[in-house]
Amino acid sequence: MNFLTKSLSIEIENFVNHLRRDCGLLSLKSFTKSAFVQCRKKIQPGVFKKLSEMLIDEFYTDNELGIKLWNGFRVLAVDGSSITLPFTDELKGIYGLVKNQTDTGVVQARVSVLYDVLNKYVLDSQLSPKKEGERALGLLHLVKTKARDLIIYDRGYPSYDFINTHCIKNIDYLMRIKTSFSGVTKTFIASNKTSQIVEIFPSKNAVVSDKQYDRNTPIKVRLLRVKLPSGETELLITSLLDSKKYPNKIFKELYFKRWGVEIFYDELKNKLKVAHFSGYSNQSILQDFNAAIFISNVQTLIVSDLEDEIIEQTKNRKLTYKINTNLSYGFLKNKIVSLFFSNTDMEAIVEQIKILFKQELVPIRPNRYYQRNIRKYVRREKPKVTKNQKDSI
Repeated sequence: MNFLTKSLSIEIENFVNHLRRDCGLLSLKSFTKSAFVQCRKKIQPGVFKKLSEMLIDEFYTDNELGIKLWNGFRVLAVDGSSITLPFTDELKGIYGLVKNQTDTGVVQARVSVLYDVLNKYVLDSQLSPKKEGERALGLLHLVKTKARDLIIYDRGYPSYDFINTHCIKNIDYLMRIKTSFSGVTKTFIASNKTSQIVEIFPSKNAVVSDKQYDRNTPIKVRLLRVKLPSGETELLITSLLDSKKYPNKIFKELYFKRWGVEIFYDELKNKLKVAHFSGYSNQSILQDFNAAIFISNVQTLIVSDLEDEIIEQTKNRKLTYKINTNLSYGFLKNKIVSLFFSNTDMEAIVEQIKILFKQELVPIRPNRYYQRNIRKYVRREKPKVTKNQKDSI
């Protein structure tokens, strides 16, 4: 949880000194790299997931005024990404190789998260072999959902079976779909209508012998046409059928809220540096990944507590301000350790963190737009930390 990015010997020395100096553990003895590696094998990666679940449960329990909703819905987004792992026989056997035309390849894992885009918490995360599809991982997240959740998906997810599963679990959705999704969508596009309630059926090539439905089982959905600033037409499909309660004009902005999960991946990769692994076993990889998700949720909890203070602090300024996300993660170095080990009041440590956060605010500049490089994160990359060599400063 303490961002082990430097040489392990230096990290251990700094860690022990911090516990002695700032946490009052004066009798703590130092330990070797070997002892650390052996002891971390005893830590189940799932402990960090459990910590996240406890934090999230605390936030959503007895906190009605603090939870941000959209029309009474908790707005969630599911998205996937890839992370390059160290090239070891163990990881290659678990996650497989990603190759192009050559015989060389890299070990990559598929990441999938269920993200609350309004409250900025990761409700669930998966790190899986690349052969696991985004759609299959997306369905695994549904165990963490409940009624009055609305999940937003990009166009790689929709299928009849995927939508049917949401219907069975009574989970509402908004998905971007391809115009070629089915004959129904092609007809809708040709009609030039803005919105239409239609019925969809399994495709003629779908295997339904092991399903609870047959080829004649309809699902009633609503199709929507949205015009982008570029002039491109975006096609959406949703379970929100009531056009009076949910008029067409709200869906463009609603779908755009999915961008929050893209911002989260930027934080996970470039600010939390999740791919800078501190070990080379699968257990170490899972420990680092789950710990990074937990730290992200801790940061969100602290930042959300500061929102009203920041508004008051900057009310006379021209622009709206927010916490500097990059620096906020840096300030958490050692502070997370203090929360677990300090003999002093935890609230005092949290207040110290809040003071550091409030000192580094950045303006939110409206109407900023950057051309998105859609190939940026799918190129084959080497792992961030080469084996047996880490920075000493």
